[in-house]
Amino acid sequence: MALKCGIVGLPNVGKSTLFNCLSNAKAQSANFPFCTIEPNVGVITVPDERLNKLSDLVQPENVQPTTIDIVDIAGLVKGASKGEGLGNKFLGNIRETDAIIHVLRCFDDGNVVHVDGSVNPVRDKETIDFELIMKDLEAVDKKLEKFNRAAKTGDKEAIKIKEALEKYKAHFEDGKPARTAPVTDDEAKHVEDLFLLTNKPVLYVCNVDETSVVDGNEHVEAVKKAVAEENAEVLLVAAGLEADIAELESAEERQEFLEDAGLNEPGVNKLIKAAYRLLNLETYFTAGKKEVRAWTIRKGMTAPQAAGVIHTDFERGFIKAEVIKFEDWIKYGSEQAAKEAGKMNMEGKEYIVQDGDVMHFKFNV
Repeated sequence: MALKCGIVGLPNVGKSTLFNCLSNAKAQSANFPFCTIEPNVGVITVPDERLNKLSDLVQPENVQPTTIDIVDIAGLVKGASKGEGLGNKFLGNIRETDAIIHVLRCFDDGNVVHVDGSVNPVRDKETIDFELIMKDLEAVDKKLEKFNRAAKTGDKEAIKIKEALEKYKAHFEDGKPARTAPVTDDEAKHVEDLFLLTNKPVLYVCNVDETSVVDGNEHVEAVKKAVAEENAEVLLVAAGLEADIAELESAEERQEFLEDAGLNEPGVNKLIKAAYRLLNLETYFTAGKKEVRAWTIRKGMTAPQAAGVIHTDFERGFIKAEVIKFEDWIKYGSEQAAKEAGKMNMEGKEYIVQDGDVMHFKFNV
């Protein structure tokens, strides 16, 4: 399931440093591969302690974690929506992603020049938002022009679409993103074909100095206040600290470094997990002597749909799924023991897969 998160931000906010930390994430965990599939795109493992616990019990020949794609999108500048600074290319790259990780500079350092001369993460956020909103407004205006003409003929469907588009237009003109537009589900369907930039879910990453990584600072508080209505997660990461952690060779050194900083895991781990949630994803597992593997699904998928992630034949010929909850597998120590304890359920086509299910599919084609 090739889903992408795009990292965006103004120049010199620490965006590329974070991306580079992700690229070195293999140094932080044995099961943490990274590879570049094209310039500035990384395939990054989602850290999941449950996979390690299953592997310890099963001792398989192979362990396969689940992954997401992270795209480092070059720093946006004012005027990007009008093509400034290769703006069209940057905005096009964002359009191809499924969610946005918005990095904001929340640290003071006279040695790192800010593109606007001073540190103000709320202003930086508004600069990026403005460019994205202007591009979305342009897209809505083009479609509205078409349906204005059709609505004048009395076409009822065209009138509905026109009214929905006008709601979005007014919302954009107020400087607000599509994801907070006061529209119904039916009205929202009328802009699906536009792939609006501000409709994408967003995670705000406050890049802070080492002393602020646990409790934050005044810049972080300003960001939280500014995004309060967006129902978006705000994550604190010290990119400089992460870069130092990535350079350490042993797990012991890294753990000691983290403890000294008051952290229980690297910030990039938290970032990857947050990105996974942002994409509305869950994980189920398959476990056997040949392989223990994590599989990515969207929340709400049925058992046949989840089976189809492995192979389309599994979905097409789905008969049933044998399901053991992760907690039961760990408690009883094996598939057989869980089965003998009555903890294996046979589920049919209507079953909604739950995060952490350990599954085995029966199918016939």
